[in-house]
Amino acid sequence: MFADKKILALIPARGGSKGIKNKNIVDLCGKPLIAHTIASAKKSSYIDRVIISTDSVDIARVSKDYGAEVPFMRPDELASDIARTVDVVMHAVKYFLDIGDLFDVLILLQPTQPLRTETDIDGAIELFFEKGEKGLVSVSPVDDNPILIRTIGDNGELKGILEMNSTCRRQDMPSYYKVNGCIYINRVEDLTRQTSFNDNPIGYVMESSHSVDIDEPKDLVMAEFFLRKGKENGVQENSS
Repeated sequence: MFADKKILALIPARGGSKGIKNKNIVDLCGKPLIAHTIASAKKSSYIDRVIISTDSVDIARVSKDYGAEVPFMRPDELASDIARTVDVVMHAVKYFLDIGDLFDVLILLQPTQPLRTETDIDGAIELFFEKGEKGLVSVSPVDDNPILIRTIGDNGELKGILEMNSTCRRQDMPSYYKVNGCIYINRVEDLTRQTSFNDNPIGYVMESSHSVDIDEPKDLVMAEFFLRKGKENGVQENSS
């Protein structure tokens, strides 16, 4: 709870995956992938409940083992690879409305971003309230500055995607950020099926090393590298 506002953390985790089989429970440094997100959420100073939305019995079992709640199973129509995240969120919101368990704020934490920490989560929540409870999305600096990115036309000519001169020192280039998918925060009363979480207006800046997105096997290698590096530098590994 923050400022007397009740906060629900929702972790969406369907069973099907293409790039990595059973991705949400694949091993990452000795724990299922989803366990890293559950651990960070549970260690938050402000989150009241951590729930999983899944269609998978195996994911539900693993999630409960690591301390999350699975109060319902996700219906099949919301478990396909074309199902929209916002519909999954609205299904969860309706479940709690129907049973009279009301929350003020929802924080969406995707399990495929396992390196966000409880410090990231709490910092984002604090910024959300500081900015007047406007929708928030986490971002991280882009590796390739868009000033230097070009498209190639049919005649082979290069064209910049930004209308600005790129003749400047790298350190003088403006900073740009990308939505990293780690943290989304919205007031429950503002959520509709037209909500676009990626377009939330407030940006919470995270380190790039906390923003690894697990989509392919090589991403697991990168995530393991950062987890082990953090442990070597004395950073506490997520634990439930």
